[in-house]
Amino acid sequence: MTEMNEHTTQTPATTPTRILVVDDHTLFRRGLTALLSRDARVAVVGDAADAGEALRRAHELQPDLILLDNHLPGVNGVDALPGLLEAAPQARVLMLTVSEDANDLAKALHAGASGYLLKTIEGDALIDAIMRAMDGDSVIAPEMMSKLVEAYRVQANSEGSAKQTVINQTPLSSLSPREMDVLRGITRGDSNKVIARDHGIAETTVKIHVQHVLRKLNVSSRVHAAVLATEIGLLD
Repeated sequence: MTEMNEHTTQTPATTPTRILVVDDHTLFRRGLTALLSRDARVAVVGDAADAGEALRRAHELQPDLILLDNHLPGVNGVDALPGLLEAAPQARVLMLTVSEDANDLAKALHAGASGYLLKTIEGDALIDAIMRAMDGDSVIAPEMMSKLVEAYRVQANSEGSAKQTVINQTPLSSLSPREMDVLRGITRGDSNKVIARDHGIAETTVKIHVQHVLRKLNVSSRVHAAVLATEIGLLD
């Protein structure tokens, strides 16, 4: 009997990330749902066409992740974000929008979004971004990184002594050459997978380097590290 139990025991499958799609265009919601359904790591459990419906669905479904458009009827997605996080506290929110406005980007991150993506993103890259967000990464569209830095500069300049403060808070001299390589990749908006491929190392090794970089720079996210590195001209 013991032998039979050993042979019949199965390892449970990984639970897919449960996603709520919020967008006012029906065809886009359907297309996005169909696209995501091709990957077993994710499952769309619901959708909504406006902020009010999104709040109700978030409270009802308690999704793991919300893909949120900004241009919604009535209340913009960015303005609805705090309410969504209150309705589903464990959820991560990724903005998925056509808006390339730096103010929308900064406001979304300040309100608690885990990332900001543009609707021009490829399907595989979107899945990768979702997985990164669920791992705790902040995910920013590469096209938006320069605007993020500019928004940071404007805010920092309004508070005074921006650049010198940034330099004082970023002990780049403590980073190893490999950690500098990883930081450059982060600053370009590269995923761990891309950084690993570019430098011929394992993705798990990149994750360890990223943790070391964040700790040494005394920052809590990849986005903050990228802003600091770009501000002092690491990619110049």
